[in-house]
Amino acid sequence: MRARLAKDLGYVSSKVGSNAAIFDDDDRILLVRRADDHCWGLVSGWVDSGEDPAETVVREVHEEVGLTATIDDLIGVYGRQASSVNGPHGCVAILYLCSVAPGPITISHEAIDGRYFDIDTVEGWHKNHEHYARTALAFKRSRDTTR
Repeated sequence: MRARLAKDLGYVSSKVGSNAAIFDDDDRILLVRRADDHCWGLVSGWVDSGEDPAETVVREVHEEVGLTATIDDLIGVYGRQASSVNGPHGCVAILYLCSVAPGPITISHEAIDGRYFDIDTVEGWHKNHEHYARTALAFKRSRDTTR
């Protein structure tokens, strides 16, 4: 790993991830149980080279749960430093409020389960996804009252 990273001649920057906050009519959030750590998290993924983060989140929703997403709003951008817990790369996470077209949730190989949850009932969150989920719910409720 060190040899591979030592050969990187460019500027080392954080990885960029896109996250989808998708709610049903009862303000329950769509989460997936991740195949990598078996924790619950938002539908999310790394932005591919040359890809717009908005394209990433729509692609990831389709890949991970088989739904067609539309971005409704940008909620926020968050940083996470590299560490022994978080991994060797810093991360910039972009959080979008999304809606989805009606349809069944179809789980891909990236997840082992997926469903809507009341945020207060979730046990075993992936990294800081609980913070993202709670922030997204507050954002959605604030947005709903101003319309």
